[in-house]
Amino acid sequence: MQGKWQIGSLLGIPLYLDSSWFLILILVTLVNAKDITNKGLAGNIPGLGLLAGLIMAFLLFGSVLLHELGHSLVARAQGTKVNSITLFLFGGVASIEHESKTPTGAFWVAIAGPLVSLTLFIVFFGLTQWINTMNVSFSITRNWGNLGELLRYIMEDIGRINLVLGIFNLIPGLPLDGGQILKAIVWKATGDRLQGVRWAAASGKLIGWLGISTGLFLVLVTGALSSVWLALIGWFILRNADNYDRLTSLQESLLKIVAAEAMTHEFRVINGNLTLHQFTEGYIIKDFNASIAYYAASEGRYRGLIRIEDLQFLERSDWDEKILTDIAHPLTEIPSVSEKTLLIDVIKQLELTSDNRLTVLSPAGAVAGVVDRADIVKAVATYHNLPIPDSEIKRIKAEGTYPPYLQLPAIVKSFQD
Repeated sequence: MQGKWQIGSLLGIPLYLDSSWFLILILVTLVNAKDITNKGLAGNIPGLGLLAGLIMAFLLFGSVLLHELGHSLVARAQGTKVNSITLFLFGGVASIEHESKTPTGAFWVAIAGPLVSLTLFIVFFGLTQWINTMNVSFSITRNWGNLGELLRYIMEDIGRINLVLGIFNLIPGLPLDGGQILKAIVWKATGDRLQGVRWAAASGKLIGWLGISTGLFLVLVTGALSSVWLALIGWFILRNADNYDRLTSLQESLLKIVAAEAMTHEFRVINGNLTLHQFTEGYIIKDFNASIAYYAASEGRYRGLIRIEDLQFLERSDWDEKILTDIAHPLTEIPSVSEKTLLIDVIKQLELTSDNRLTVLSPAGAVAGVVDRADIVKAVATYHNLPIPDSEIKRIKAEGTYPPYLQLPAIVKSFQD
């Protein structure tokens, strides 16, 4: 079954519903309908309780949507692309292409959601007071009294939920908005964005464990299954805080590993005076290896990179006449990085070229090695002691694509260094 569905867009931002959203929609509708019926607010009108419960559910998720829209619009005002907003089991999430460039910008993006929720609380509170005033006239007729009470109950409940939503999201731990605020504050104080994430993720883990332990304790002591929700929310916070922590460790490694630590020596330096025919017979037909890069050299100097695909654009009759230096691409004109280039910049550079590898140059301008996506993945795996088998590295090298579980370009794009 498809994981999520696009149901339209809001101010140019694609809006999605996760499959889990339908479950929570039904549960919220039924719980609200039961409360309305038990309080006698539905009167004798058949189905009114269920209809009111559904309206409350939509108002709830409308509030969540506006909360995420608050984040999105502030991010977009800072020049950041907002990919989508998705509603799911635990609320909603705005997919923002990358983080703000400054801690101040990050702060305003984070606090925008809670401010929207608290504003909605004020709006619904005001509507409740208005209904309380108007209910005097409603009660003149036989049925309007219940309707006035029902409207007041809906406005009051949604207002209260927005108050809770706003305050809850201000709890200082990732992935909550309060965690993002804490991250921005620590980032501002230390000048280190990753340090801010570390603090906020640690706080999120603590909050997550408190939620899980408190929820399970209440279930055991009181037998109230409703406390399971507290444990589930705690688990959700813990899992996401841990993901933030792992992502931060990965980002830190991309800012520490350099090209010289990731590169390999899978290249050959060959005589640039060889004819194309001699090169083809001696290196391509006899001992071809797609992972090997070839560089032509003559008179003690590198003449450039030999691209095998260039041969197919030359007439076979020219193969005995032309030599490798005739088709070599100078080192100054090919995609390359220095030995001290950070891995984050290596990844960026590799995404900008159609080649599957980059040439790593020494300070003297000589070829020190080559680096491709498989080499990058291996370097990251080695740094973090991740068990990626050699067969997987070979597959990545052959396909020239990052594995689904380690989309490094997206990770690089998601943060500003």
